[in-house]
Amino acid sequence: MKTLIVTGASSGIGRAVAEKFLTEGWTVGLVARRAEALETVAAGHDTALVLPCDVTDPQAVAATFKQVQSQTGRLDCLFNNAGIFTPAAPIDEVPVDDWLQAVNVNLTGMFLCARAAFGLMRHQSPHGGRIINNGSISAQTPREGSAPYTATKHGVTGLTKTLALDGRPFDIAASQIDIGNAQTELLQGIIDRAVAAGDTPPPVMEVDLVADAVWHMAGLPLHATTLFQTIMATKMPFVGRG
Repeated sequence: MKTLIVTGASSGIGRAVAEKFLTEGWTVGLVARRAEALETVAAGHDTALVLPCDVTDPQAVAATFKQVQSQTGRLDCLFNNAGIFTPAAPIDEVPVDDWLQAVNVNLTGMFLCARAAFGLMRHQSPHGGRIINNGSISAQTPREGSAPYTATKHGVTGLTKTLALDGRPFDIAASQIDIGNAQTELLQGIIDRAVAAGDTPPPVMEVDLVADAVWHMAGLPLHATTLFQTIMATKMPFVGRG
C-alpha cells in the first residue's frame, strides 16, 4: 500500500485530494492545524492518519513526517498544498505582518515539508518518491494587489525546479500543479460576494478535477514526471491577464 502526505488537508483542494487517494486505497497522512476538521476528513477511512501540525513549525513538521515513517515504513508522495491568500491591496497598503505570514506559510511551510519528505525519500529503501507542490495561476501571472501571494508562489516554482534537479540521484521526482478557480469554500465566498454586488461571478471548475489531476501526476512511474501542470476553469481571465 502506498503512502501520501497531504498538507492543508482539512478543507478545499487538500481535502479533495486526500479523499481521492483514500478512496483509491492509499494510506494518507492528513496534515493541518485543526484536529477536529481532520477527523471529519478521516471518518470512515481506516487508512487515514490524523496529523495535526503547523507547517510553519520546524520541529512539528519533522516530528510529523517521522511519525508517518514509523507507522507506514515509507513515504511515496507528498502533496505540498498548505497555503493562504492575504487580503488584496497595493503594495504600499499591505501590512508587513501579512507579508510575513504569507512567506511563512506559503514558502517556508512548503520548504519545511519538502525538506522532511526529501530526507525520508532519500534514505528509505528503495529510495525515491514524488513531491507535488501546489503552485497557483499566480505563479505564472498575478492578480492585481497580490504582492505577498504572488511572490511566494513564484518562490514555490523555484523550489520545485530545484527539488526536481536535486532529486535526480535519489529517484525523487518533483512537480508543480498550478490551479485556477477550483470551487472550494474560499472561492464560494468570492462568488457569493460577486452575486450580492450584482457582478458576474468568476468561472469555476469542480475541485474533484484537481484531485484527479494530482492522482494522475502521482501515479506516473518515477522515471517520468509532469514537471508543471496548469488546470483551470477554461473561461477564467488568465491568458492575456492585464
